[in-house]
Amino acid sequence: MLLERIYDEDLAQASYLIGCQARGRAVVVDARRDIDVYLDLAAANGMTITAVTETHIHADYLSGTRELADRTGAQVHVSDEGGPDWIYGPDFDGAVRMKHGHRIELGNITVEAVHTPGHTPEHLSFLVTDGAQTDEPGFLLTGDFVFVGDLGRPDLLDEAAGGVDTRFQGAKDLFASLRDRFLTLPDYVQVLPAHGSGSACGRSLGSIPSSTVGYERNFSWWAPYLAADDEQGFVDELLRGQPDAHAYFGRMKMQNRIGPAILGEAPELVEYAADRLAAELAAERAILVDTRHHHDVHEGTVPRSLNIPGIAKAASYGAWVYDPETEQRPLVLLSGSRTEAEIMRDHLVRVGIDTVRGFITSLDGLELVRPPLVRPEQLDDIERAMLLDVRNKTEYAAGHLPGAAQLSGGRVLWQRDRLPERGTGPIVTYCQSGVRGSVTASALRREGYDVVELDGSYLGWVAVPGNDPVVA
Repeated sequence: MLLERIYDEDLAQASYLIGCQARGRAVVVDARRDIDVYLDLAAANGMTITAVTETHIHADYLSGTRELADRTGAQVHVSDEGGPDWIYGPDFDGAVRMKHGHRIELGNITVEAVHTPGHTPEHLSFLVTDGAQTDEPGFLLTGDFVFVGDLGRPDLLDEAAGGVDTRFQGAKDLFASLRDRFLTLPDYVQVLPAHGSGSACGRSLGSIPSSTVGYERNFSWWAPYLAADDEQGFVDELLRGQPDAHAYFGRMKMQNRIGPAILGEAPELVEYAADRLAAELAAERAILVDTRHHHDVHEGTVPRSLNIPGIAKAASYGAWVYDPETEQRPLVLLSGSRTEAEIMRDHLVRVGIDTVRGFITSLDGLELVRPPLVRPEQLDDIERAMLLDVRNKTEYAAGHLPGAAQLSGGRVLWQRDRLPERGTGPIVTYCQSGVRGSVTASALRREGYDVVELDGSYLGWVAVPGNDPVVA
């Protein structure tokens, strides 16, 4: 059996390719939308991808299930659990609709669907059995059900998808899924989750890529509640202190249920000269994405550009500052090379940003402005309409500047009713070290807000003698 984990550090997301080496057939589980990595992996191992599936309707990235099936001709398999509100849309009419116990056969390999609701009502996990070795399952792909040291949060439907108090039933469903599904498995079964440390799909995910049923049974935070059959204690602890859900999650959830648009082969990116890009920007036919570190951006950047600092977190920050439902102007990336620009484009399509059309390698010849900053020791000397903490609410609770309001960077553009009216004075933004503050400030400036960034952000402010943070 071949079992390969493909991990996206940007979104802390794992997908899996499982194949039968004897028959040369493979399935991909929870594919991302830039699919060459799966095609290359299958080809390198002499395999054909004959099936694609996913554990649930994802909220944090746009699924590549349809994209991969379109390219390979593989059969799509999706959940048919969770009730009528959780049925995949008409773009999945050719898919196999799976109930609990459905099996995908790949020669000697069997992948069995296990209904594990809680994170979402339709959620499936997949038991994998290598029939060449044993008749017993050895692996469980848990999706967003069980993580290493944590569980998939049941409140995302409330936080990002318009649900009302669905978190309480979701938490109870997770308790039941652990009791009736997960803990009935042998201790040796390996646990392979869909997310790692840094994902907003859980509260405190571990950075270790895998676990076992036995390890989680004995050492996870939730184990004592299950051992004592304490459902209410489990629910209370699970719902306590969950991080902010990014606003773009609602868009991902909706598009993944309907069926993400199929991209096909990506067109070649245009390399822009400064005069051509200047004309496009002046006519508002393009948006520049400044991909540099915020310290470099502060030395001068293109007016109304968006700051998405580098490839590593391009999908994460790109979805904060660009909403393809309301903005269709093409993006031009500041990039050191065509290859770097293509990689960044691949990251952005993972969150449904499909409008990257070109790149430029230098800002020479373009009009530049310096984003306004305020030193920590000068903060009390400027009049402001708002002091805005763009960190997560858990960070805010641990310590924030006096008088600061909290609204995480991933929600700012979608909750402008919580911001002061344009023209009423500057919004002073800060985060922990400055990265998120710069990303958010660039988005707000593009929307016409007067924004001043706190130089050094929170860490810079608390380093000033006499500055004492407020602890919520």
